[in-house]
Amino acid sequence: MADRMRPRTLDELVGQEHIVGPGKLLRKALEQGELHQSLIFWGPPGCGKTTLARLIATEVKGRFVTFSAVTSGVADVKRVVGEAKRLRSVDNRPFFLFIDEIHRFNKAQQDAFLPHIEDGTIVFIGATTENPSFEVIGPLLSRSRVFVLEALTGEQIQLILRRALEDKEQGLGKQRIQIPKDVLAFIADHAQGDARVALNALEYAASVIAKEKGKRTLTRKYAEDALQKRLAITDKEGETHYNLISALHKTIRGGDVDASLYWLARMMEAGEDPLYIARRLVRFASEDVGNADPQALVVAVAAKDAVDFIGYPECKLALAQVVVYLALAPKSNALYTAYDAAARAVHERPHYPVPLHIRNAPTPLMKDLGYGKGYMYPHDYEDAIVAQEYFPEPLAGSRFYRPKTAGFEKELRARLEAFFKRRKEAKDKE
Repeated sequence: MADRMRPRTLDELVGQEHIVGPGKLLRKALEQGELHQSLIFWGPPGCGKTTLARLIATEVKGRFVTFSAVTSGVADVKRVVGEAKRLRSVDNRPFFLFIDEIHRFNKAQQDAFLPHIEDGTIVFIGATTENPSFEVIGPLLSRSRVFVLEALTGEQIQLILRRALEDKEQGLGKQRIQIPKDVLAFIADHAQGDARVALNALEYAASVIAKEKGKRTLTRKYAEDALQKRLAITDKEGETHYNLISALHKTIRGGDVDASLYWLARMMEAGEDPLYIARRLVRFASEDVGNADPQALVVAVAAKDAVDFIGYPECKLALAQVVVYLALAPKSNALYTAYDAAARAVHERPHYPVPLHIRNAPTPLMKDLGYGKGYMYPHDYEDAIVAQEYFPEPLAGSRFYRPKTAGFEKELRARLEAFFKRRKEAKDKE
């Protein structure tokens, strides 16, 4: 039914108003019957990528050929291009070649389209659920206009479902199925923006209750059975993977425990590698908590060890424990910025020699050359602080670590201030 209920005109299309709504450039080009630029539609499953491609070909009265990157190869491309050249010589109608899952084509396969796009033999339309900047080769991207399609809202999916229930030709209108508003909303919400999932679930549930006598009502129980378990979605190497870990990192940094647990669960329930998450949490403990709570690194490493020791799924709670701890820990990026400043000094300034007084002198020759001469052993002085410079002379007095006042760093800040004060006093006595 999902295929039967595809819109036949742009006016019937639900969603994507930001692309083909009234007054939009693509809509105007189609209404004028002119579209020569290749297109790439990037969006989640079931948002209308294939439907929109078909409508475009219909609007400009072009031929439309589709095949999937999952099952087709370069030989199929050559065959279709040959047919396109033959047909274009007959009536010069535009020939739209629609490639679903374009990200599954490798570089050589994608290269095969380029000359035929260049000479106008085909108007290429690609569809992908993956970020095209990662998955589509540069030359093909530069020759195409990329449109980002949005997941359908719950209200939009409800509209599509109501159409299917009322349509007596392509939908379920003849079956006279009753469906409460809350059940319709339940299906729409659990379809996760995917109209195909919603329509398939509705069709399956309808096929079951169609055999019932009397009033046919689609209940919540039927809807749940039709939808089955709602699976978490991620892609372990694509953009969603990085979006989710970014969400987790930023939410922990913001201190929102509940949102942090949600993003952790999104990754774990989708089958993300728990060791990858553990590594990122160890990094977070130093980058965003640092010395505001030195125990954070200990807790994060312990969680990593727990992941190694007990494995999935038992390690879920260990990761949840450290996520909660890190979210509630005092935050400081002073350590991160301090190391970054020190690294910049290393890369931007000359590599100055180590001052002689802090070099070791393991041989008589090195001692004669002044290695270690004048070194002041801190333990021989009050508070183990001496008026001694440890930087190379051109960098003398440099400051990299500037503790904040969060958590334990407040104590470290006081210690650092005491160190500089005591060292100044020692210098003044010289």
